[in-house]
Amino acid sequence: MTNTKARTAAMITPVGQEAQDEAKVLAREGREGKAVRRLRKDSWLKRGPAREALELLVAGQELPTSSGQALEALRSLDAPLVGELTALLDSGKQIAAIKLLRERTGIDLAGGYHLVLELGGRPGAH
Repeated sequence: MTNTKARTAAMITPVGQEAQDEAKVLAREGREGKAVRRLRKDSWLKRGPAREALELLVAGQELPTSSGQALEALRSLDAPLVGELTALLDSGKQIAAIKLLRERTGIDLAGGYHLVLELGGRPGAH
């Protein structure tokens, strides 16, 4: 059963390529628990989103490895949310943007913070 927020958080949280590769190998060996722990070690994923991330990897999907890739994934998943976040940033409401992002996607505080910083750092974002 897929948890929508956990899946979204998995799709927009950067995870190092090495961790992704190692997790796929561990999953193929039937060591899913260790694979989830490996994903969590090198990212800001919580347990539920890490399980979803592993499911995505096993299905052949790559996860973002940088905040820039994570932002592009968020744009493709929920462009209206990105518009709302941009409007909040334009109004100088960074904390409100982080809270909204976390509420809508289930991303953790550190991941949300970095994603909002990435959005705010884009040309024309402010």
